[in-house]
Amino acid sequence: MIAGSFLWAIFTVIAAAGQTARNALQRGLTQTIGTVGATLVRFLFGLPFGVLFLLIVWWWTKEPLPPVTTPYLLWAFAGAVCQIAATALMLMAMNERSFVVTIAYIKTEPVLVAVFGLVFLGDKLTLASASAIVIATIGVMMMSWTKSANSPPLRPLLYGLTAAALFGLSAVTFRGAIRALSLENFVMAATFTLAVGLLVQTLLLTVYLVLFDRRSLQAILREWRPSISAGFLGALASQFWFLGFSLTSAANVRTLALVEVLFAQFVTKGIGEKTSAREIIGILMVVSGIIFLLWAH
Repeated sequence: MIAGSFLWAIFTVIAAAGQTARNALQRGLTQTIGTVGATLVRFLFGLPFGVLFLLIVWWWTKEPLPPVTTPYLLWAFAGAVCQIAATALMLMAMNERSFVVTIAYIKTEPVLVAVFGLVFLGDKLTLASASAIVIATIGVMMMSWTKSANSPPLRPLLYGLTAAALFGLSAVTFRGAIRALSLENFVMAATFTLAVGLLVQTLLLTVYLVLFDRRSLQAILREWRPSISAGFLGALASQFWFLGFSLTSAANVRTLALVEVLFAQFVTKGIGEKTSAREIIGILMVVSGIIFLLWAH
């Protein structure tokens, strides 16, 4: 049987690949259904898959669904709201900067996750793990400094860094929710939390669009085909993120998740964007940090 310390790494790489594909699909949807609409797509069309994953786990394990406590709901609600805001800001940044550079902004997240994890959950890091986070983060910062002649860097930089902070809070609070269930079966804890999070996010954003932006809601229904793909990939990625969070600290998961920067490079080849020398150097630092992190474990 594969050790848990190795499983979290496998789960994280799968999650990063799924998230890269979903981000690319969502980026295209912002042009037709707007930022809030494209944000809702991730959750509305992801919810059926999240429920399906939960039913499969429930059927396979024969375990009852866990009881929902007030601390659990608070952790899960905080994670859901932070992820909504982070996703919207990420899509706004993607509209103004290249796909791969926006991902670089977002991937300043591990340092923030390490701080939030220590403060809120007491997740401590070894010196080797902390060094790996710093090396990889310097790499993504180098990528984010790449200049673009087509748009001013300040606004997308602020969007991206704020999104990184919110994604960091989301990771830590969802890990807090998973831990609050106190289940021995980490798969059930992760999958149940995914379904609850998607339900909260779908309800919040749907109510918002019904009250303030019904046109975007109608546009979402018209774009149901690509939305289903984005929803599935989003739910699949989140499933594996949560499995990783159930086995190790959010900081470890989000640092290894920097492999998404490499996946984003492959995506750019399909949408005609070039990678600069500075970005390449940053990628090498990211890879070095990831290797160091895995060695440390």
